[in-house]
Amino acid sequence: MNEQLCGGTENSLPAADVVIIGGCGRVGLPLGIALAARGMLSVTLYDIDAAAVDTVNRGELPFHEAGAAEPLRRSVCDGLLRATTDGASVATTENLIVVVGTPVDEHLNPDLGAVPRALERCAEHLRDGQLVMLRSTVHPGVTALTERLLERLGKAVDVAFCPERIAEGAAMTELFELPQLVAARSQQAGDRAEKFFRTLTDKIVRIAPEEAELAKLFANTWRYVKFATVNQFWMMANDFGLDFERIRQAITYEYPRAADMPGAGFAAGPCLLKDTLQLAAFTGNNFVLGHAAMLVNEGLPLYLVSRLERRFPLADTRVGVLGMGFKAGSDDARESLSFKLRRILTAKARETLCTDPYISDPRFLEMGEVMRRADVLVIATPHPEYRDLVTEKPVVDLWGITGRGVRV
Repeated sequence: MNEQLCGGTENSLPAADVVIIGGCGRVGLPLGIALAARGMLSVTLYDIDAAAVDTVNRGELPFHEAGAAEPLRRSVCDGLLRATTDGASVATTENLIVVVGTPVDEHLNPDLGAVPRALERCAEHLRDGQLVMLRSTVHPGVTALTERLLERLGKAVDVAFCPERIAEGAAMTELFELPQLVAARSQQAGDRAEKFFRTLTDKIVRIAPEEAELAKLFANTWRYVKFATVNQFWMMANDFGLDFERIRQAITYEYPRAADMPGAGFAAGPCLLKDTLQLAAFTGNNFVLGHAAMLVNEGLPLYLVSRLERRFPLADTRVGVLGMGFKAGSDDARESLSFKLRRILTAKARETLCTDPYISDPRFLEMGEVMRRADVLVIATPHPEYRDLVTEKPVVDLWGITGRGVRV
């Protein structure tokens, strides 16, 4: 997101209460909107995506986020929020937040340098006395790596790690309701970061940087492992000819010790697998439980197709895939297992027809056409639009949203 040298003239830019690097993305933009709307802070969103910057400056969302459209429009109109591609904007504030992607590479190893590089490329615009708050999910040790970089560059700044914890689509609620982790090496840096985030919430948890780094990875990996467990349960029940959802409902009914058992479904998106891989790398790839979870969750599309092959002559069957986003109600297709399902079906089925009500893609068809042409329908993403499907055709619904059972 920040792989571009910073440019621009600091004197031409207005001062801001906070500048967010990577500010037009799915994490940075809701944060900026929340700070402007709740705290009446002046917010500058620095991002190299010129199209997203133009969209935000028109007061429009570049992606869907529930409850964010109106406060964005109001904040832009009131002059509290602006977006820019000018990297010199980082010099206009006391408070700097870094929200950049922290991907794994083509060998599934974490990129430890994403956050340090974002700051290094803007180092000429950093000022002594600033508070630099890292918000990306990072591999343990990246906060210390960033501190050493800034010290080597001669920058006398405070550094804190304050990870984001929101669920996509719920940011405008959870930014105000969830406790915020604040971690810093020095008391001063921690106090400054805590004061800043009290703009959004009074629930602050102070821990050490390395503890906070692991806390974020543990939280995401816990969800990923939990999803893998129920997906394995679903496959077990399915292989035995039983409906896992009926079993799950029996288990969870007025039984508090199993109340958090989710239903089966694709566990995907830009965080869960990636952060499980980061945790595995941190342990020297000695994370047996995490690797097992990856095999289950990433193998689910192939298992689903293998079951379809038993029920239908796939080579002569048109399969309609309903939903291509990685989660219900979202227009985010990053790391969606629907695409893995499509790839497998393309090699096995007569034709694979895809649709999604939230994502514009020339490869996708309107839902009506998919419903008309497909012989079999697979609900790959449990969008609410699919809950009341009216069709005589077979519907494969491992999520159970249609109430027709989850057996395949």
